[in-house]
Amino acid sequence: MARVTVEDCIDNVENRFELVMLASQRARKIGTGAPLTVERDNDKNTVISLREIAGETVSTSELKEEMIQSYQRFLPQDPEEQITDLMDGEKEWADIADSACASGVYAGEEIADEAHSDEEGDLKENPTLGDIAGV
Repeated sequence: MARVTVEDCIDNVENRFELVMLASQRARKIGTGAPLTVERDNDKNTVISLREIAGETVSTSELKEEMIQSYQRFLPQDPEEQITDLMDGEKEWADIADSACASGVYAGEEIADEAHSDEEGDLKENPTLGDIAGV
């Protein structure tokens, strides 16, 4: 029989569902060899984790943070690892795209250019790809 009740633990944790998650996280840590903060007394890992939470011998905020990190799949990387080398020809296309963005082609600004105007010299509201390419 367990020597700890949910009511003993619920004072230290916001709700029962969070208590279950934190106690299971702590029980897994105990199972992998984490040091105990209370005596074992021939109890199973889940009962020990509940006794630790009820006795406030472990930090619930640290358990919560460990639990969040254990469920995360995205690991932050260094900015150096995010640099992508461009293949042949990609640099030229990147330069063209940068210059087009800098000139306002993709920003929705009107540009006075022959490729974007019709025969009378009026600007088109929505130029086609052929107009942009100068075809």
